[in-house]
Amino acid sequence: MARFAVIRFPGTNCERETVRVLREVLEQSVDEPLWHADPRPLDEYDCVILPGGFAHGDHLRAGAIARFSAIMADVERYAARGGLVLGICNGFQVLLEAGLLPGAMLRNATLQFRGAWVHCRVERTDSPFTAACQPGQVLRLPIAHGEGSYAVAGPEDLERLERAGAVLLRYSDPAGAVTAAANPNGSLGNIAGITNPRGNVFGLMPHPERACESLLGSVDGMPLLRSIVQHVTTERGEASVTRELSPAC
Repeated sequence: MARFAVIRFPGTNCERETVRVLREVLEQSVDEPLWHADPRPLDEYDCVILPGGFAHGDHLRAGAIARFSAIMADVERYAARGGLVLGICNGFQVLLEAGLLPGAMLRNATLQFRGAWVHCRVERTDSPFTAACQPGQVLRLPIAHGEGSYAVAGPEDLERLERAGAVLLRYSDPAGAVTAAANPNGSLGNIAGITNPRGNVFGLMPHPERACESLLGSVDGMPLLRSIVQHVTTERGEASVTRELSPAC
């Protein structure tokens, strides 16, 4: 069993559903959300999650104020020691602002908030965050953001990310083709999720926690969250007890 920490900032609105999925669907250990202003050691956890929402109302820029929260220094130390950190939507934006992931997030190309189901192609499966996926697997996941257009300084930086294998998820059509029409926000390279060079920090704009039960329209978020549990239990030499979900559940 893996132990998760979920961090809450003022304006976070996905912490409860994240905790519920980890605890009741994945059947893992998760504490009540940790308040951003309360610094604390995080070494007791197997994975730290920064969930979605609008931290501090997204004033200035999404994640720009949350980056200075007291607990973020602990997140940075935890990541530097190799701890797994997952940032979902607003959590991804916070990780970018904190410099734990490369690049920046711009307003959607349409300059409008987008709430929709999208498809994402899994680019790599040799990651703690995608190990339970199949190469090239297409996941149907929801998005809900106004600043989701991933950007880097220039073409050479994008090429560097691609060569390093930093892109784990890419917006695609249902068949896995990467097209402009499948890009919901104008992200460079159709990028939906990236990892850091060490591979222990992952940020993605889609919400896997909202796609873990068929009643909600998809269970395609499960392989991403299950990957973390699989990685943790494998590292410990334990057998994963994460239950599989059937389409009918």
